[in-house]
Amino acid sequence: MAEEGYENQYFTEVSTKIRDLEDKQRIIKDRVLLIGQNLIEVKKEMHSTFLNIKKEIETLKIDVERLKSFFETASGEFSKFAKKEELEILSKQAKMFQPLEFVTRKDLENLKNK
Repeated sequence: MAEEGYENQYFTEVSTKIRDLEDKQRIIKDRVLLIGQNLIEVKKEMHSTFLNIKKEIETLKIDVERLKSFFETASGEFSKFAKKEELEILSKQAKMFQPLEFVTRKDLENLKNK
C-alpha cells in the first residue's frame, strides 16, 4: 500500500509538471504570435516611411535640378552686366560733360526771341 501511495504521488507530480510545461509552452506560443504581429506592424510602418522618404528624395532631386538650371542661367547672365570699373568710367565721362549745364530748346528759343 505504501508503494501505491508513492506511485500516486509520482503520477501526481508528473502530471503537475506536464501541466506546468504545457502552460509555459502556451505562454511562449502566445508571446511568439504577439512578436510576429508586432513585427508585421513594424514592417508595414517602415515600408510606409520608406516610401515617404523616397518621394521626398525625388522631390528634392527635382528641386536641385531646378536650382542648378537657375544658377547656370544666372551665371550666364552675369557676363552681360557692366563691371564696377566700367560704371566708374561712365560716371567720370558724365561728370566731364556736365549735362546739367546744357541748354534746353526752350532756353534757346527764349534767347533767340530776346
